[in-house]
Amino acid sequence: MESNEFNKTMTTGNNGFLHLFINLVLLAFSIWLVVRFAKFDCMLDADGEPTAWILLPILTGVFMFFIYILDLVGFMVVQPNESRVLTFFGKYSGTVKQNGFFWINPFYSKEKLSLRAKNMDVEPIKVNDKNGNPIMIGLVLVWKISDTYKACFEVDSDVRSTITENSMKSVKSFDSFVRVQSDAALRKVAGMYAYDNMDRNDEGVTLRSGGDEINERLEGELRKHLEIAGIEVVEARINYLAYAAEIASVMLRRQQADAIISAREKIVEGAVSMVDLALKKLSEDKIVELDEERKAAMVSNLLVVLCADESASPVINTGTLYQ
Repeated sequence: MESNEFNKTMTTGNNGFLHLFINLVLLAFSIWLVVRFAKFDCMLDADGEPTAWILLPILTGVFMFFIYILDLVGFMVVQPNESRVLTFFGKYSGTVKQNGFFWINPFYSKEKLSLRAKNMDVEPIKVNDKNGNPIMIGLVLVWKISDTYKACFEVDSDVRSTITENSMKSVKSFDSFVRVQSDAALRKVAGMYAYDNMDRNDEGVTLRSGGDEINERLEGELRKHLEIAGIEVVEARINYLAYAAEIASVMLRRQQADAIISAREKIVEGAVSMVDLALKKLSEDKIVELDEERKAAMVSNLLVVLCADESASPVINTGTLYQ
């Protein structure tokens, strides 16, 4: 979407300190004018009564004082990473992003917008993953305003009152808009991937294993949702992921079963390797000659010993091998 934002450059004529000096001089001169000419003798008639001309300097001083009050509205201070969006009777007149103390036309409406990065912790929400399993997922979002025109005129924002040390002021807040759009983007991304692979041989990307790929996809969805408000997504990442309470215990047992199966596979693989090595060593070193039946019995006994959950109790054979 094309942006209509443009920066308004502050010149020497917009120097706030220069206009502050001029306004102070204007204030002093207006006060002097009223006080001085109110007592001026040439403004008296023959009878010593004030003439109508005495109103001229007084009205001039009052008018200059009014101009002084009006000019005070034109002063503004722009802090680092802040901006002022200017409108002149409903027409957008540019954005001031320069830092400093400035004076502009008092009839400009000045909307303050912060360009600083903001952090938002989106509370975990319940969604269904690609397989339909209910899960709880939350994210951390870092965002900032990059287009002041869109932020001011494309979306509605909440007005939030903030209390400072000296006063209370109202500023625009986009937290509600960002939170709702983040919720929508998070639900969409969560529905595109499974929480975890149900099949241990499946190597597809999941919410648990995706890592950077999932976060990049989430950032892309958030940019699409927040672009209309001129909001830039600095970083977005999933910070909470778990099965919903109603299936958490079942999935925990499945994960435990997968872990047990994986462990058993490793144990059996190692046991078979050890039995094969034992038979080869016995044959190569010609320690004992075993027929196929005795080899099968030895393999069975070794596998029982090596794969058992508990330590086996050995039985010593005091007779011959064939007893």
